[in-house]
Amino acid sequence: MITPGDEYPLHQTSRPVRHAGSDRNLYDRFFFNGYAKDGSAFFALAHGQYPGRDVADAAFSIIVDGVQHNVRASRRMGADRLDTSVGPIAVTIIEPLRVLRIDIDDRESAVAASLMFTARGPVFEEPHYLWSTGDRTVFDITRLTQNGTWRGWARAGGHEVAMSDTDWWGTRDRSWGIRPIGERETGAPVMPMGFYWLWAPLNFDDASYLFDINEHPDGSRWHESAMRVSTGQPDAAVEQGSAAYTLSLRSGTRHAESAELIFTFADGAQRITLTPLYNFYMQGIGYTHPSWGHAMYVGDDVRTYDSIVTADENEASPLNLHVQTLCRAERDDGATGTGILEQLIVGPSATLGLTDLFDMAP
Repeated sequence: MITPGDEYPLHQTSRPVRHAGSDRNLYDRFFFNGYAKDGSAFFALAHGQYPGRDVADAAFSIIVDGVQHNVRASRRMGADRLDTSVGPIAVTIIEPLRVLRIDIDDRESAVAASLMFTARGPVFEEPHYLWSTGDRTVFDITRLTQNGTWRGWARAGGHEVAMSDTDWWGTRDRSWGIRPIGERETGAPVMPMGFYWLWAPLNFDDASYLFDINEHPDGSRWHESAMRVSTGQPDAAVEQGSAAYTLSLRSGTRHAESAELIFTFADGAQRITLTPLYNFYMQGIGYTHPSWGHAMYVGDDVRTYDSIVTADENEASPLNLHVQTLCRAERDDGATGTGILEQLIVGPSATLGLTDLFDMAP
């Protein structure tokens, strides 16, 4: 069971804190994203602790006027796991499972922000992630996900963005356990040829949703979730359902051209059509980054900045396979919302007709 204590980065195993080890690949992470309802701007933040490697890192990225600004920072983790600051980036828990704040003050790049997340409903406690290859456990993870609103401000590239609870939605998650982190391990490879990840938290005025599918190369699933909760009701119950989907890839990429998500709950099926607006490149906050990947040791206390013109990025580059795509969402009853479709598809996929490690859609 998830409890308020799980808000804090103190986990020793993949289980909630009431259960309790150390492993090279143990991690404990915060993730946030936020987006204007009209799609005009997007940001994301990741903060992780890695006790088996004595590393803590964090990164903040924001897309404004077609440019993705990326600030990354890393330090030795040390003994205090309640210290959720890394260089110019900090996460503060105001009210566990409801209100959190993020602050960024990178004076060298002039990227700064002070933003407050407020939950729109209870957390989605996702089914436990457990994935093994042969005798080696690759994923053993607990994850909670929660949709909410944002208020505050952010500055980057000479632009200032004001955010209010009425105009900005987003998602945050907390996950911990075992997953591949840091530099590549030596010895025989433990990862399979393929990795398939679709994850879609969605916001509507009257409800929020979470959709997740993980597949083996043959199309069989090793994890899925489909959840819904009414908003504006603090004690609303999370509805659990089953998940189905159709996904079309844009030619020359492994990214969605369109998608339809089918949630089946006790009261029947609900279809949500996703129309992509633009991609946020997850390497900006460390995912798949070759030198600033999560838990990589880059120095005792260091930071860096770079920027990406999103329209110029090569989407077929392995560095850019992992994206969160900001989407318009339309429900089959005509209601409209906004959300993201996170995609990381590596290797063969019988579902999508992909046969090699990095072949692209025809």
